[in-house]
Amino acid sequence: MNMVLPQKTPDPRTGQIIKLVIMAVGGQGGGVLTSWVESVARAQGYTCQATSVAGVSQRTGATVYYVEMMAAADQSPVYALAPSAGDVDILIASEMMEVGRSIIRGFVTPDRTVLIGSTHRALAVSEKMAPGDGIANADEVIAAAEIAAQQLVLADMDRLAVEQGSVISSSLFGALAGSGALPFPREAFEDAIRASGKGVEASLRAFAAGFDVAVNGPAEATEVEAPAPVSALQGPASELQTWQGLLARANGLPEPVRDMALAGLTKVVDFQDCAYGRVYLDRLEDVVARDSVVQEWALSATAAKYIANAMAYDDIIRVADLKTRAPRLDRIRQEMGAGDANLVELTEFFHPRAEEVASLMPAGMGAKWEANPKRMALLSRLFGKGRRLRTHTLRAFIMLHFLGGLKRYRMKTRRHQVEEGHLKAWLADSLAVLESDYALAVEMLKNRRLVKGYSDTHARGLTKFSSVMGAAELLKGRDDAAAWMNRLREAALQDPEGTALDGALRTVRSFV
Repeated sequence: MNMVLPQKTPDPRTGQIIKLVIMAVGGQGGGVLTSWVESVARAQGYTCQATSVAGVSQRTGATVYYVEMMAAADQSPVYALAPSAGDVDILIASEMMEVGRSIIRGFVTPDRTVLIGSTHRALAVSEKMAPGDGIANADEVIAAAEIAAQQLVLADMDRLAVEQGSVISSSLFGALAGSGALPFPREAFEDAIRASGKGVEASLRAFAAGFDVAVNGPAEATEVEAPAPVSALQGPASELQTWQGLLARANGLPEPVRDMALAGLTKVVDFQDCAYGRVYLDRLEDVVARDSVVQEWALSATAAKYIANAMAYDDIIRVADLKTRAPRLDRIRQEMGAGDANLVELTEFFHPRAEEVASLMPAGMGAKWEANPKRMALLSRLFGKGRRLRTHTLRAFIMLHFLGGLKRYRMKTRRHQVEEGHLKAWLADSLAVLESDYALAVEMLKNRRLVKGYSDTHARGLTKFSSVMGAAELLKGRDDAAAWMNRLREAALQDPEGTALDGALRTVRSFV
């Protein structure tokens, strides 16, 4: 016998529940923001429940905080523990890609969701790992948000908070109040901040900035007059006089080449010295002599950039130099909000491979050690565990400062010998095709983009660089040789493993 079960009519009071989702990355105060929302709701006579589902780690997944609230009644509802797609009234995203993630997950719908988000970026691990520019397109996310949300509040909430000496949770809370999505007066939100008792004044200022943005929209950007150009380099008078001579040489280059040459010269001299800058200009002028205005100096402008990058390679000396410079330490203190009375403790992580250690030896000695597996194994045992240097201490800082000061010795190292060999071979191979295919020569110069960083990153880049440059022999004589060289390079930049590059190389080999 078949039984027909009676249909249950949904309780209409469930429609009175306000459902709010906060998607926040670690360190952005998502938990504080959630507690403020709970506090203001309960103070206004609402029952409330908050839950959270933590992300895998700081930037591989945001923590999702979920709040349900309802005006107090005789019977309290059974609140859900997690949000459901298509059933969210308010979505607060603490970063631009979290705005996009919320839309993809279906939390934002045009019939009901108020979307409040910050337009600043905190790059995800996947974006940082990409060999090329892996940064996601924020404009696409904004366009999707304008379609997906019923009401949209977007601004750089992080900047608004930092300007007031606070953190982003405060400005987002202000934007929530200003949006009118919750039926509470502004004073109730401010009381919730005061009740927390921590950083109240700064939080209230950031709250006000977020509130104003939600009510009036972001302020229009004003054009700031660029400061007068100043020399980025400092040094003894004799070196500065030589530097002025180098600047005069660079200014004498064709106009399309000049700006990039000046930037490249500054980078190379900062890396080493004026004598090294002279070598840079010698190499660049050799390229200019083979170029012409007919091609709008594309070859020379490209060479100006990538010769500088090749000459200013990342070695242990360079890394140590950059890590001990005063502007970097000042920037860290500023980012941490440290005052004169605060002590900042700084830990640097170093994990040099045996190859990096050998590369710091004199050229002949380093070559012998690299050719001896037993010696390389010894270096791996001695240095392979990595080091943590607490550079706020005198001993560790002096150690790094000493390494960073070995610029004069750098020219004698095995690393410099190897880099010079790579640079000369790259330039020779690129210019060898100049007479027959100008565009291909330009693309081959651009392949130097694949070589960057140090340690494992540098080794992977060199492997890809060699593979892409080697494809020139297969492409010579083809009308689309330059286009294919560009495709190979872009494929090499897509993923660290080189899967895309392998596929593109198989296609090129099929041409033969």
